[in-house]
Amino acid sequence: MELVIKNLSKTYSNGVKALNDISLTIPQGMFGLLGPNGAGKSTLMRTIATLQEADFGSIHLDGIDVLKDKQAVRERLGYLPQDFGLYPRINAETMLDHIAQMKGIGNKSERKELVASLLQKVNLFKDRKKGLGTYSGGMRQRFGIAQALIGNPSLIIVDEPTAGLDPSERNRFYNLLSEIGENTIVILSTHIVEDVNTLCSNMAIICFGEVLMQGTPKEGLAMVQGKIFEKTILKSELDQYRKDFHVISTKLKEGKLSLRIESEEDPGSGFGSVPADLEDVYFSFISRKVDPITI
Repeated sequence: MELVIKNLSKTYSNGVKALNDISLTIPQGMFGLLGPNGAGKSTLMRTIATLQEADFGSIHLDGIDVLKDKQAVRERLGYLPQDFGLYPRINAETMLDHIAQMKGIGNKSERKELVASLLQKVNLFKDRKKGLGTYSGGMRQRFGIAQALIGNPSLIIVDEPTAGLDPSERNRFYNLLSEIGENTIVILSTHIVEDVNTLCSNMAIICFGEVLMQGTPKEGLAMVQGKIFEKTILKSELDQYRKDFHVISTKLKEGKLSLRIESEEDPGSGFGSVPADLEDVYFSFISRKVDPITI
């Protein structure tokens, strides 16, 4: 089973080209879609989820034409958008039962068993009678996954799922997504490199609606391994270093910048070679499109 996207394009009425001839093949398992805010990730996710139209191109899920046979896709889709509304006074158990009815599960006892199973899976069973408005950010995200799993979807889309979560909730979410990804296609759209590094066996990097890289994290690392060099400089020196070297990222520490560059050869000038990580892969590609980011 795989999701195949070919030559997908979308331009909004204000002239913004959100998707520019995107082609991706997404296999079963966890797939990370990395890109900065405004890269086109949410537009792509909403198009796959049949929530908006594309101008050109095609999407096929296991033989289903996603852009034409929307109902067939929706029956196999679980979707957790970046922002989703909750009815604050309704408890999780009642809400999931209602969503299950809307997805065509008419048998009451079947729904009850399904809802209990999902709440156990996302570790919310003990909180099932609490109003959704009392849930923490992490609990809301876990509830979002529970509703996305109704109907045994073969494709699950999660858009920026760990933004704003504390470390413990993020770890719980990682474990949950890893378990789900064993038997389905899970697309994880994020700007957080750690999410992809932790969870995903395949990935793509997009920026300004274009695919810059697709492959495994290991293949991405191979592209920059041995090419990353680091040096601490004064903040006032940054502009000159940007002129002389391919700066991919900087980290501000106590008024000084830890500068990382990409170079085919040892650049000298006091730079030291450092092991590459997935963040370097991300910044290597993104820095070709936007100015290096100070973090």
